[in-house]
Amino acid sequence: MKRILLSLAALGALAACSPTIPNSGAGVGFGDYKEFEQKQAARDAVLNGGGALPPPQAVSSETLAPAAASGIAQATNAGGAVDASPTNAAPVLRAGGISAENDFNAVSGQRSIEGDAAKRAQNQQEFQVIQPTALPTRQGNGEPNIVAFAIAAKNAKGQRVYRRNGFNAERKYQRACSGFASQDQAQQAFMAQGGPQKDRKGMDPDGDGFACAWDPAPFRNAVSG
Repeated sequence: MKRILLSLAALGALAACSPTIPNSGAGVGFGDYKEFEQKQAARDAVLNGGGALPPPQAVSSETLAPAAASGIAQATNAGGAVDASPTNAAPVLRAGGISAENDFNAVSGQRSIEGDAAKRAQNQQEFQVIQPTALPTRQGNGEPNIVAFAIAAKNAKGQRVYRRNGFNAERKYQRACSGFASQDQAQQAFMAQGGPQKDRKGMDPDGDGFACAWDPAPFRNAVSG
């Protein structure tokens, strides 16, 4: 009997020391869950402007009428923005569109995932990296290079450098230079015939080395910038 009384006393002492288990039904910061629901409803009413949210509008399945393409084209060409409207025509895709290789549905209808992996592996094997090579040497026709001559010559136009025969010089000059379509062609023919050191046809009467009033200045300016 004494042992039973001691056991009951020990259980009573343990019960007095154990903490009180909170009520899980009570709301946080409120007396109970019902009060929490009331507070939440009042808060939602304030956020919604004092009333309930309007019901969603029904979605219509009717076909929209196409817009006048001329109006959209005029607004686009003028640089202005096109107003967003359900009546605007759908954009027209370019002919050909996107490659079918980027369309999963199209590719999946043509081959399986395994087949696609095999095709990728085949493409990787066929891929080649082409290394750059040296530029080919230009094969000229052996004609004089008037650009190189213009840059190499140091004298100005009209400055005598070479000795010329002044006999009947004007008539020779007019007759020789009239047969060329451009001054560049005349200078090239002049150099091919021994110029500027020699002037057999009288194309350079002033002896500056420039036939038929050919001017080396444009080529020199291009090099000097």
